[in-house]
Amino acid sequence: MSINMMASILAMTMLLLSVVVCNGGLTGSYIRKPWSVDMPLDSDVYATPSGYNAPQQVHITQGDQEGKAMIVSWVTMDEPGSNEVHYWREGSPDSTLVAEGYHVTYRYFNYASGYIHHCLLKHLEYDTKYYYEVGIGHTVRQFHFMTPPEINPDAPYTFGLMGDLGQTVDSNNTLMHYESNPKKPQAVLFLGDLSYADDHPNHDNVRWDTWGRFTERSVAYQPWIWVTGNHEIDLAPSIGETVPFKPFVHRYPVPHKESGSTEPFWYSIKRASAHIIVLSSYSAYGKYTPQYQWLQAELAKVDRTRTPWLIVLLHAPWYNSYNYHYMEGETMRVQFESWFVNYKVDLVLAGHVHAYERSERISNIKYNIVDGSCRPVKDESAPVYITIGDGGNVEGAADNLTMPQPEYSAYREPSFGHAIFEIKNRTHAFYSWYRNDDDYATQADSMWFFNRYWHPLDDSKTSISQHY
Repeated sequence: MSINMMASILAMTMLLLSVVVCNGGLTGSYIRKPWSVDMPLDSDVYATPSGYNAPQQVHITQGDQEGKAMIVSWVTMDEPGSNEVHYWREGSPDSTLVAEGYHVTYRYFNYASGYIHHCLLKHLEYDTKYYYEVGIGHTVRQFHFMTPPEINPDAPYTFGLMGDLGQTVDSNNTLMHYESNPKKPQAVLFLGDLSYADDHPNHDNVRWDTWGRFTERSVAYQPWIWVTGNHEIDLAPSIGETVPFKPFVHRYPVPHKESGSTEPFWYSIKRASAHIIVLSSYSAYGKYTPQYQWLQAELAKVDRTRTPWLIVLLHAPWYNSYNYHYMEGETMRVQFESWFVNYKVDLVLAGHVHAYERSERISNIKYNIVDGSCRPVKDESAPVYITIGDGGNVEGAADNLTMPQPEYSAYREPSFGHAIFEIKNRTHAFYSWYRNDDDYATQADSMWFFNRYWHPLDDSKTSISQHY
């Protein structure tokens, strides 16, 4: 054998070793430091905008079921100021519309919030760029957003996926990598645990303000769809704080009433070709509870001929092969997994575990305490479960994995990063996860999704993982 031929074979072998077709049971060997440090309070990312009563912490989220409304929120510190939002379609500044909102305040231990404004922009046109202004009467700041395409089974749409972000140096890397992703995601599905204020003495709510200013650069321009995590509960009886979710509820409204929900912790929206269901891991979900009854009714209303992609968001993962938060989602899984299989949910996204993991299509709905059948099995009607609680928060990466890796776990890695879910049409979507490789984002895991309703074929062999 010639030296040139040997060199060619060696090069091909190295290539095959670096790109592994993932059919289950791979653990990325990339080594990430297991801890993070909050950015100093004088960091540039926390800068307060200049000007008297300048609006800050501007953020938007979908404001209705169908994608034709937007909730705009912001905070003023000096005085309440105006609750108005002025907005117009791109190219039509002479046709400015005005929406009137409201403002709230709250106290948490020794903290007093600024004036938190919320305003609903209604009757928006699909697939249209809008400019909007807040701070009317004092310091006016201008932003913009793009509405989704009209609901259609073949409408393409690209979601960014993030969770457990916090406000560390690694959090900033995650957000930078997300913002620079060439796939240009149009909205974020955020899997809970926002500011991590409760990790500071007396749940220091100043950290809610800094987080709002830190994330404004993205969430003021594209909607983030909110899930509540355990760090949003903010219960602290020892300092007299006995109302759960107080800071979150005051700061981050969601369109829960539009989907028939009684609480802002579980709700649904439709966007392009996706029907998205948000659940609360930290609200009651047993039989006959409001969340149970709402989900039962909501799943029955899903129309896969209009919105073929059925995606569920929650915080505590149902399938998790890390020793952190192990089996915390088990009771919710037992309660609802058979429904997800029956309705052919495409994808379930979770956070909570500060690492990345993607499952095979499996279910454990046959489990019964008397029949001994208690192992997840391959199930083509089941969703893929993805844990993406790897935003980079102060608690660090989850680096303690259960061994051996279970068969249902397709790929896992204790790194920080974000993911992208690109819906192409009613049958296909492309999913990719990007590891934070310090100075740049690396696509470390990917998979073609075949829609469970329109194209329910085995898609397990479409995944590719960078195994290093």
